[in-house]
Amino acid sequence: MERMPKPIYVLNGPNLNLLGTRQPEIYGTTTLDELASRCEAKAKALGYAVVFRQTNHEGELVDWVQEANREGCALILNAAAYTHTSIALYDVLVTLGVPVIEVHLSNPHARDVFRRHSYVSLAAKGVIMGLGAAGYDLSLEAVAGLLKQ
Repeated sequence: MERMPKPIYVLNGPNLNLLGTRQPEIYGTTTLDELASRCEAKAKALGYAVVFRQTNHEGELVDWVQEANREGCALILNAAAYTHTSIALYDVLVTLGVPVIEVHLSNPHARDVFRRHSYVSLAAKGVIMGLGAAGYDLSLEAVAGLLKQ
């Protein structure tokens, strides 16, 4: 019997629970639940399961990143506002032994100046941004490709 690979962790930071209603002109109309379903379907098609979570709390996100390193095969991270502020998140990301892809629904470089710096990018294998919900699909494809290498 073939063993299922460890899951891909898809972790989301603050305010992403408001997707679908928060600034749809920037973030689109896809809800977080719809995004989770989309990720689960895409991962399944690629032969993986996902652990999909969202939190508004920095420490909880750091705990989940540590868990992803122990229990997962890869991490896709939309740290939202913590992307630009969290040294704690950076500190844990650089310890990971699994591939990390940073994803954003919007293009932070086309927005406020403070959003142009990313602590996550310093530790990520790649970054996908500005493509809305499709960015998550592309992130899953990228991770699957990295895991096959």
